[in-house]
Amino acid sequence: MAKIIYLLKQNKVKDSKINGKWFAHGKTIEVMNTRKMANHISEHGSIYTPDVVFGVLEKFRSCLLEMLLNSRRVKIDGLGTFFTTIENEPGGAAKKEDFSPQKNLKALHIRFMPDQEAETNISSREFIKKAEFVNAETFAGMLTEDEPSNGSGSGSSQSGSTGGNTGGNTGGNSGGGNSGGGNSGGGGGDDDDVTYD
Repeated sequence: MAKIIYLLKQNKVKDSKINGKWFAHGKTIEVMNTRKMANHISEHGSIYTPDVVFGVLEKFRSCLLEMLLNSRRVKIDGLGTFFTTIENEPGGAAKKEDFSPQKNLKALHIRFMPDQEAETNISSREFIKKAEFVNAETFAGMLTEDEPSNGSGSGSSQSGSTGGNTGGNTGGNSGGGNSGGGNSGGGGGDDDDVTYD
């Protein structure tokens, strides 16, 4: 079974209702870039060389962005769906005719929603069943410590939007996510993600 490495950290934020409590934070042992993934795929019984696989992955990346920028969702069967959401500047436009993308739009976010079909469900509640969790203390020397943390346990994924990680709320909407000028969501990519739901 796959191993997910975690590190226990204590919440040390004064006046917090969870002060003193301990929480697991995900740890990363390696960043797999495109070239490393190509080598890995090639080694899994593939008839294609690493260079060929790398070329396909690079083409997939460029075509994925092209499709997203043309208002399309891209569904990878068994993995999930990539899509975009719009984030507005706070306050909005006073009148419909005053709205301008250049003035009123703050960002265009790339989101990911895990596949939730019965056969390939990797939503947050199901994905956790596929992993074995191992305390990072048993892997001394294998991990590089992240930036110092105050152990607040708040984590970046607590915002709970669809962006960046499979732990967020995958419902989302295609029209705008947090388009009301609120939190841009996500927090994916942080090794110290943690949620409390």
